Amino acid sequence: MNDPGVNTVETGVTIGGLLRESGLPRLEAELLLCSILGCERVRLITHAEETIDSSHVRSVRGRFARRRAGEPVSYITGRREFYGLALRVTPKVLIPRPETERLVELALERLSPGAPACVLELGTGSGAIAIALARERPGLRIVATDVSEAALALAHRNARDHGAEIEFVLSDWFDALGRGQFHLIVSNPPYVPEGDAHLVRGDLRFEPRLALVGGKDGLACIRKIAARAQGRLRPGGWLILEHGYDQKERCVELLIELGYAEVADFEDLAGLPRACAGHWLGVAGF
Repeated sequence: MNDPGVNTVETGVTIGGLLRESGLPRLEAELLLCSILGCERVRLITHAEETIDSSHVRSVRGRFARRRAGEPVSYITGRREFYGLALRVTPKVLIPRPETERLVELALERLSPGAPACVLELGTGSGAIAIALARERPGLRIVATDVSEAALALAHRNARDHGAEIEFVLSDWFDALGRGQFHLIVSNPPYVPEGDAHLVRGDLRFEPRLALVGGKDGLACIRKIAARAQGRLRPGGWLILEHGYDQKERCVELLIELGYAEVADFEDLAGLPRACAGHWLGVAGF
């Protein structure tokens, strides 16, 4: 007879069985299981009948429960892929998203390969954009700012992981940057309006409000960056900003009103308006 005061060890739990019991979408369950087993997803397919160690079973079930409670997969695993890079993430930073990879593509299109250039990323968070640019163009001088010390510490760590040379600065947008000028400024700023229903749904519930909310209409940070970037861009430099799916017209109008040339908006992989770019041809001032 089993002693009721002793926990019995569950045996015979297979990879396939554990995935089926998760109650989660298959991809999410696989990512969580891989984070415990330290393997690629293909192993889960080829070894579906393999029995899992009981300690791993407990750990995986714990992660399944956290996800069923709504916690984002990336915060549970501590990892997120962005532009082919495995990045560390914590609840102190926004989770890098595939649509933001469009900013990296637009920046690379505007930076001549091999030509020296200075790039500024505002609100770097995990460092995703800056690190992707540094890895694609090692010759760039890249400065990345954030107002959060915790975010900068994480970005530093991610940059070290990938051998990326980046100057990180604790700054509220441009405030601590001195008087330097840049060939390109890129940012994924907070752009969700205050009171937006999405803030209490899905993954956004767990992400830092500081990185999400951009004032009453969502455009407060975008307005500030677009206006102040003129004094930080070299003549002929570019500004690239991510925005919400319904903010295209207002962002385009803003950049045109501020005197940017060749203003254009670009869609993400889902076909939604996502990024606005403007060419600064004027004489930079301070």
